[in-house]
Amino acid sequence: MIKLTRLNQMEFYLNPDLIKSIEEKPDTTIKLVNDDNILVREKAAEIVDRIVAFRVRVLRQSRLPVDCDPPD
Repeated sequence: MIKLTRLNQMEFYLNPDLIKSIEEKPDTTIKLVNDDNILVREKAAEIVDRIVAFRVRVLRQSRLPVDCDPPD
């Protein structure tokens, strides 16, 4: 999940697997796979960076032994 901010300053978490597209026009609009739209304060490049960081965390954790606690 990635943390984002709606235009009204409310923070929420979004599953990046649900994102179909991201546009800046001028507000950043995220179109979801179900065709819903969400307006957010973050720029498209920042959202992409958060998605990449999320995926890196998932891949790193998937390589840990099952009986090992994840590092802090």
